Amino acid sequence: MKTRITATPKLYIGIDMHKRSWKVHCATDLSSGKTFSMPPEPELLLSYVERYYPDFDVSTAYEAGCCGYFAHRCFEGYGWRSLVVNPADIFRKGKERHTKTDKIDAQLIARELKDGRLEGIQVPDPKREQLRSLFRRRNDLVKDMRQIKSYIKMQLLYYGVKVPEGYDNDHWSHDFRNWLDALAFQYETGKEVLNSRMRSFRFIDKEFRDVSTQLRKWTKKYYKEDYMLLRSIPGIGPIVASGILSELGDLRRFNGIKQLSGYVGLCPGIYQSGDTVRHTGMTMRSHRLIRSYFIEASWQAIRTDPVMQAYYRKHHGKNTKKVIVKVARKLLSRTLAVIKTETPYQIGVIE
Repeated sequence: MKTRITATPKLYIGIDMHKRSWKVHCATDLSSGKTFSMPPEPELLLSYVERYYPDFDVSTAYEAGCCGYFAHRCFEGYGWRSLVVNPADIFRKGKERHTKTDKIDAQLIARELKDGRLEGIQVPDPKREQLRSLFRRRNDLVKDMRQIKSYIKMQLLYYGVKVPEGYDNDHWSHDFRNWLDALAFQYETGKEVLNSRMRSFRFIDKEFRDVSTQLRKWTKKYYKEDYMLLRSIPGIGPIVASGILSELGDLRRFNGIKQLSGYVGLCPGIYQSGDTVRHTGMTMRSHRLIRSYFIEASWQAIRTDPVMQAYYRKHHGKNTKKVIVKVARKLLSRTLAVIKTETPYQIGVIE
């Protein structure tokens, strides 16, 4: 009896990616498949599939991480269905939570892909992805700036040098920098240490200013309309607007504020068991960088927007941190509203 193919055979590929090698598990709709290692080259995987699984409908998935989206774009270029997934979304059975190897990870990804339980993250286009890298570079420089300032203050404290009261704050004016340059130590070696740290400080400060300028420039060039809409909201400055557009992408893809606040992490965590219901504070799953920017922007919003100020005063006397989170969620709602309606914010109109 001659058999006939009544449906296109399907291949599910789970990949655990690392810099030097990939652990790959191939499963079909009829078999559990096999696991093997290979060099980190998408073209080699294409050759393998064409050789052993010709005419198969191919789906691939791998965890988001240091390897970025290059492989994903290659797979889609081959005509395959490709997903980049959040590692936290890959279901593990009880015993699987206590055993972790590259082989097991690849098998789990392939299993979840085959069962249809995986949902991919939003993959940015290359233009937005590289703008996001510029935004993150700025944040790296912020951390470097804090560190070098701490080193300089540590040296002054160690040698008992008291900083004048007018200079003892986070803003390092040119007068304060000149005061540091003029400091004298008992021996030249102490002065050389401070000079070296001041050179590092000035280099980082210049890089920080240059990167901030470039970030504003390219955000306005690529996404000028959305940028100007966001800038119309009190509290959202150029850097916050750039961060929103580069990190969150097109806000129009979110169905509503509930979905957006869940993505950013400005929603409460909850634990319920029977009649016991307990709120656990802000959810642990969040976009921590953007959430922190919205929290900082909220402090500025209550200074410049009478509506936000009144909302903050209405909750006066409660826990300040909880109140500012409420303000941040309200600011997030405004952000989504101005983008969805494509209307600049006016005080008291969009809430």
